[in-house]
Amino acid sequence: MEHGGTALRRCVGVDPAEFAVDYWARRPLLTSAAGLGQDFSDLLTLADVDELLSTRGLRTPFLRIARNGEVVDAKRFTGPGGAGAEVADQVSSDAVLRLFSEGSTVVLQGLHRLWPPIIAFADALAAELGHPTQVNAYVTPPSSQGFSPHYDVHDVFVLQVAGEKHWTIHEPVLTDPLRTQPWGERAEAVAARATEEPVIDAVLRPGDALYLPRGYLHSARALGEISAHLTIGVHNVTRWGAVESALDLVRTLAVDDPALRASLPLGVDLSAPGTTADDVAAVLAGLHAALDRVDPAAVADRLRSRTWAQVRPEPVAPLAQSTAAAALTTDTVLRVRPRLRAQLREAVGEEVVLVAGRQHRRFPAAQRPALAELLAVGELKVGDLPGLPAEQQVELGRRLVVEAVAVVPDARPGAPVHHGSR
Repeated sequence: MEHGGTALRRCVGVDPAEFAVDYWARRPLLTSAAGLGQDFSDLLTLADVDELLSTRGLRTPFLRIARNGEVVDAKRFTGPGGAGAEVADQVSSDAVLRLFSEGSTVVLQGLHRLWPPIIAFADALAAELGHPTQVNAYVTPPSSQGFSPHYDVHDVFVLQVAGEKHWTIHEPVLTDPLRTQPWGERAEAVAARATEEPVIDAVLRPGDALYLPRGYLHSARALGEISAHLTIGVHNVTRWGAVESALDLVRTLAVDDPALRASLPLGVDLSAPGTTADDVAAVLAGLHAALDRVDPAAVADRLRSRTWAQVRPEPVAPLAQSTAAAALTTDTVLRVRPRLRAQLREAVGEEVVLVAGRQHRRFPAAQRPALAELLAVGELKVGDLPGLPAEQQVELGRRLVVEAVAVVPDARPGAPVHHGSR
């Protein structure tokens, strides 16, 4: 099977521009593997699942087990790992075997932090979407259902890996629910909606994919064999996130207003109607004034910071990169750490700030041209960092490697540093 195309195209089967206009955050999309010539065996197989459950020392919360819509107590499938591995929450493969044979669904969580093919795929998809992603795998015994109809508070892509699963999708009971609005608070409405005509009623087979905007009700049942699918959750960056960022700034500004810090009158009776009416009016007026002072750019920056904090750049090899940093010269090639979200700000006074992921790193203002060049081209020799003498080039290059902003390609523990040209 072919595994070509961008991560997003593999999930939706249509041109990403068409998906953005017609489906994203609007309506579901079911994509059949027929004619696409793809499957998802490069991401996960049933043999991979067995490996994860049996030999990888998996611990909670990387595994959940569910039966008839209820989550099984983790104590029923975890325990110590034997001599030298007495950690009590390690997955017991024999317990998982028993529960799975009884009809329980196995949920492998956080595969975007655990399984290399999925780490790369999830990061590539997040880069295309502009929204952070996470990946779980749901493995269901034949003719079993893990969860009853429910909705998620994030968009999902479902990629069928093995077997067949019958999916039923219904219209939302709440459009674009937030993380503070889980389906359990609307259980009766969800149950009632699940009895209505579905918008999608289909069987997913290996290579098929399904996109669901947050809020759409869904449930799935495995058919005559073991079924496995990946659920890629999209941590949607929303306008509500900007609201929360703005309110954070309002709180910071409002605390400087003496009128808002004032005490209520001595002997105030909060139970009497209208007692606090004037004070509440003054508070609202003060908050309006603070909101008028909020800088939209500061809101956007705070929203960016919250989002970038959820995105993990490509892991670094600590031993190899430490070796490379120690032996670094002007001939050493530096590469910006893959998938690192970085922003270089304008110099203020004697320093410049490099925002890299969730970190704010401060550098001398004179190093800004060198940092800007590296970020712009992505890879260059230490000796090509502009505006600095050789010893400062090496000093800056070493710091960037040690602080995991840049990496030395192909570095290995104890091996000579890789040199070369652009």
